[in-house]
Amino acid sequence: MKSAAVRAYLPGKEQAWLFHPGHGKNTPMKMIHPAGLFEAMCPMDGVTEKGQYQLRIDGGSGQMKTMHDPYAFPSFFTGFDLHLLGEGKHWQSYDKLGAHLRTVNGVSGVNFAVWAPNAKAVSVVGDFNDWDARSHQMNRVGTSGVWELFIPDMAAGEKYKYRVRQADRAVDKCDPYGFAAEMPPRTASIVADLNSYKWNDQVWMDKRGQEDQLSKPMSVYEVHLGSWARNAEEEHGWFNYRYLAHELVKYCQQQNHTHIELMPISEHPFTGSWGYQTVGYFAVTSRYGTPEDFMYFVDYCHQHGLSVILDWVPAHFPKDDHGLRRFDGTALYEHEDPRRGEHPDWGTLIFNYGRNEVRNFLISNALFLFDKYHIDGLRVDAVASMLYLDYSREHDQWIPNEFGGRENLDAISFLKEFNEQSHLQHPGVMTIAEESTAWGGVSRPTFDGGLGFSLKWNMGWMNDTLRFMRKDPVYRKHHHGELTFSLIYAFTENFVLPLSHDEVVHGKGSLLDQMPGDMWQRFANLRLLYSYMWTHPGKKLIFMGDEIGQWNEWNLEAGLQWDLLEWESHQGIQKLISDLNAMLVHEPALHEVDFDGSGFEWIECNDWENSVISYIRKGKNPEDFVAVVCNFTPSSRDDYRMGVPVAGAYREIFNSDNSRYAGSDVINTDDIQSDNIGWNGRENSIQFRLPPMATVVIKPVR
Repeated sequence: MKSAAVRAYLPGKEQAWLFHPGHGKNTPMKMIHPAGLFEAMCPMDGVTEKGQYQLRIDGGSGQMKTMHDPYAFPSFFTGFDLHLLGEGKHWQSYDKLGAHLRTVNGVSGVNFAVWAPNAKAVSVVGDFNDWDARSHQMNRVGTSGVWELFIPDMAAGEKYKYRVRQADRAVDKCDPYGFAAEMPPRTASIVADLNSYKWNDQVWMDKRGQEDQLSKPMSVYEVHLGSWARNAEEEHGWFNYRYLAHELVKYCQQQNHTHIELMPISEHPFTGSWGYQTVGYFAVTSRYGTPEDFMYFVDYCHQHGLSVILDWVPAHFPKDDHGLRRFDGTALYEHEDPRRGEHPDWGTLIFNYGRNEVRNFLISNALFLFDKYHIDGLRVDAVASMLYLDYSREHDQWIPNEFGGRENLDAISFLKEFNEQSHLQHPGVMTIAEESTAWGGVSRPTFDGGLGFSLKWNMGWMNDTLRFMRKDPVYRKHHHGELTFSLIYAFTENFVLPLSHDEVVHGKGSLLDQMPGDMWQRFANLRLLYSYMWTHPGKKLIFMGDEIGQWNEWNLEAGLQWDLLEWESHQGIQKLISDLNAMLVHEPALHEVDFDGSGFEWIECNDWENSVISYIRKGKNPEDFVAVVCNFTPSSRDDYRMGVPVAGAYREIFNSDNSRYAGSDVINTDDIQSDNIGWNGRENSIQFRLPPMATVVIKPVR
């Protein structure tokens, strides 16, 4: 008769007997670990069809305990699952790999599965078995490289790791598909139920899939959750996702933002990495709460009209031993050759995008965030580093592709597939590339030869504009081209204009601190920068703290300088952003045609001597337009003349020099009647007050 080893973890017990119901006999069990791990051989006819057997504890006539044999349950994987995983096309692989609550043959428990093809053995370890790898050794699933084990009678909240027996050692790894994790510096994964939360955003989700997101207003507030608000009563200063949901939504509504973008909240071991060195791609960081807490955060945002974008980091991962690095003892997720597999700047490892299972892992992760967390968009970090094999490398530190070029063909293919599947499976979501080179077609469809992103950060506009704004106004006329150059390529991509966290760290100073001149000029310059940005074609992104004129560089441990709002000048910056956002939303001319030249027309781009530019923004209906004038010098002009498209009355709808924003109040209170005087190549023109260091937006009176 066949027998099987039966193990039981009975902490605090000194003796146990295995009861064989068919023979009516008790077999003494041997304690194989002092923490209470027992083992005995059980004839197979002593285990029921549900994998049950019985134990007597502390004496042959003592308490009876029904146990379940983990090895008596069928596999969670079908042959089709394994085929898709091998192909790299199992888009919902997160429904199979990782730790899943299941009920099998009436027995509840957790199904564990992990991909580790070159491991000698894999065990699930945790508090439940006193971290003893002998207790719950996993089974290989065919030749797929997947290891699996169903552990009966286990519930959500259990901590666990995989002990992976490599060629020369055993290493405890967190689950690559783990849905929750311990608070760093602890590193265990946690069994989590992602299906228990009851969502209340169905109206939002239905509407999102039916709308053209690119023609809608988009003003993004970029946030680091741990430092936007600081909790003085908590050791690390962090608030919970649920508290932050209410406070952030209230603030973003006050400021009229349309989107929140969160710096990475996937689990990361080092807080100082800001989240950009991810270990737990499927686990939201426990620093701010549980998966359900974060679901509440997204749900609450949606119920109050705010989209949620996450920063996502598929470009590289850290070398922490509990993470993906040499997961089964081999270069599994990364390349073996450091010329392909290591990032020289960041001390991290680069994914092997040519391996089917690795592509599947990353694309499934993106789809998981859209599916389980209802995320509205992913901003993909460091895309430039993915596209080029020689990125940040010397000539002898990289390997050309099969055609002898510097393009990373595997990464390009991966990005295209990521974008195709994201848009196909979740209509209405946005994918946004942080791409800083002149790579063509980043935001063009893949069928048109592009990478397929919805949007691309316009790093050229950001660099040129900030370099121009840092100059003393007396010298700006000699650098006028830095101001106007962006309109030469503004419609080659679907651009986001970013003033992100990267512009206020690493010694750059805050945006206000980067502005030249005396105190008044610094604030005027900052108001001018923002109002120029908000009227320029492209979607908008600003980093937290920039909207209050923060003086300090961003410091995640110090939080923001909210106390500055006691000063009128800082209040003025905050009100300016709020009003710019409101104008962006209410004026179709400022958001409907951001990515096509038909939505923009120069009035005057060559007045370099006075450092003044003027232009028209138009909506889908060309008659719906606004005229914008930006004066980049501290000289005001009481009788500035500008050509206009049509005759009639015009009204000033925005002026960054308004006293509401702590400006000098050189404004135009009355309607401005056009004259039949040719100007700027137009038959009609208007004359009005042009304030110093300011932007004016004028609209025809209908």
